[in-house]
Amino acid sequence: MLTSVLVSQAAAAPAAGAGGDPFMSALVQILPFFLILILFWFMIIRPQQKRMKTHREMISNLRRGDTVVTSGGLIGKIRNVQDDEVKLELATGVEVRVVRGTIAEVRNKGEPAPANDTKG
Repeated sequence: MLTSVLVSQAAAAPAAGAGGDPFMSALVQILPFFLILILFWFMIIRPQQKRMKTHREMISNLRRGDTVVTSGGLIGKIRNVQDDEVKLELATGVEVRVVRGTIAEVRNKGEPAPANDTKG
C-alpha cells in the first residue's frame, strides 16, 4: 500500500509542477550540446582542415631548386622530386631522401623546373 501511494504521488508531481511541453524541455536540454558542437567546428575542425588543404597544395607544388624545411628541422634544397620522395641537398655533396609528407615549409622558391626531372 505504501508503494502504491508513493508511485501515484511521483506520477502526479511532474504533471502538476511542469505544466510545459516535453518537447521544449528536451530542446532546452539539448541546445547547449549543439552550441558546443558548432563552437568546436568553427574553432578547431574547420581551421585544421584549411591547414591540411594548404599543406597538400604546398606538397604537390614542390619543384627542383626550392629551399624547404622538413618536420625534423633539416633545411635543404630540392634536387629531385619523385612520386612520394624528395631528394634534398643539405650541404655540398650531402644528399638525403625524405618522404614528401614530411616537408613542413617552403622557405623560398627556386628555379622553375619540371617536378619529375632526371637530373641529380
